[in-house]
Amino acid sequence: MSALQPQPRPHSRIHWRTPITMVVLLGLLVSGAWWGWNSLTKSSAEANCVDQTLPNNRMVPKQVVVNVYNGGAKAGTAAAVAEELKKRGFNIGKIANEPKGDKVDVVAVRGTTDKSPELQLVAGQLTQKAAPVGDNRPDHTVDLIVGPGYKTLKVKGTPSIGVPAGSTHCLPIVRGTQPIPSGQNPN
Repeated sequence: MSALQPQPRPHSRIHWRTPITMVVLLGLLVSGAWWGWNSLTKSSAEANCVDQTLPNNRMVPKQVVVNVYNGGAKAGTAAAVAEELKKRGFNIGKIANEPKGDKVDVVAVRGTTDKSPELQLVAGQLTQKAAPVGDNRPDHTVDLIVGPGYKTLKVKGTPSIGVPAGSTHCLPIVRGTQPIPSGQNPN
């Protein structure tokens, strides 16, 4: 016969580390979701354009921002075209190679819609016909892409485009060039 031996007591120590870790992780998850939702719904991004009624129901070059891109033309063509458009009163946004990598034969014009007055005003500067392309851009800028067949702008381009009386148009916000802080190389 064997003697009864005392049974070991169950370990009564409670492990708190796991529940505390889970609560902390849950708190991080909830706060991250809250921050993400607020960032998504309350965007602090600046407006791309401002709705305005145009004076005299005319859109003029100073109300249009044009990006001039080289779509296969010789080097420097986009910069030369941008300089000429600037002399005519247009605001120049970007001067670069065509960002999508598209090549055009002669010239192309892209804007918010193919009938938008800003796009028609830029197209009115060209000697060659460009098929306007609307891409629903929110900022209402116009892209002018010059290709190897591009010749020149009209000697006297369209000075303004009529718009319906009382209509509002979203005009791009024109930001002046900022001076480069001393000691920083722009290139």
